[in-house]
Amino acid sequence: EKEGEQSSGKLQIQLTDAPFPLDLVTEANVTISKIEIREKIQNDEDGNPFITLSEEEMSFNLLELTNGVTANLVDLELEAGSYDLVRLYVSKASIKLSSGNEYEIHVPSGDKTGIKIFIDPYIEVTGGLTSELLLDLDVSKSFLLLGNLNSPAGVKGFIFKPVIKASNLSTAGRLTGMVTDTSNVAIGGTEVSVIVAETVYTTSFTDLSGAYTLLGLDADKYIVEFAKEGYQNFIVEDVEIVAGNATNLDAELIPNGE
Repeated sequence: EKEGEQSSGKLQIQLTDAPFPLDLVTEANVTISKIEIREKIQNDEDGNPFITLSEEEMSFNLLELTNGVTANLVDLELEAGSYDLVRLYVSKASIKLSSGNEYEIHVPSGDKTGIKIFIDPYIEVTGGLTSELLLDLDVSKSFLLLGNLNSPAGVKGFIFKPVIKASNLSTAGRLTGMVTDTSNVAIGGTEVSVIVAETVYTTSFTDLSGAYTLLGLDADKYIVEFAKEGYQNFIVEDVEIVAGNATNLDAELIPNGE
């Protein structure tokens, strides 16, 4: 090791949510009991062992983690190196509806074998510097409904099949903006979809002030679609996301019939 060179850097891991677009759901809760990380396997080495980052039990309502809001999971010193896999242990999950009904959800082996989340591109922890990793848990894809959510009486329960994307924030960008109508009035609840190769990459919803934020987007060009009931869809092509930077994209929606 060279004189003055630091052998460890700081790793921060944050949690956010690609939101659940249904007014009937008020809480989507998860309890994380353990977090591990694996150093990137070099050449033909056997599997590297996982390093435990946290064994503190942490509970979150994922619906509070939208539009750029994140929760800190890990903030610690870690040996310098390249890391390509996080393992998350979820011990509990539940959904609460606006009707007051709450459903405890079975987590298949999530608390025993953990949920593997690959980091692509991998994250580099460098001596003396801070690296940031974002875990984006897509609630609408992870909590699968049994029954009919349009009627609380028709809900039989939920299955938890976590869909989690890991983003290296040093190589990712963000998309922010405002959505208004033709009278410059904010439109809350507008679905903002980022599309690549005809596939929805991630989504967000505007808040009551018409603002939205999408974090952890890989540097690339995307199609962005704005959709709200009662308005014409608004589509923008070739929206460029730059690594480590924010791209601003506002939209003005035209009411149907105009």
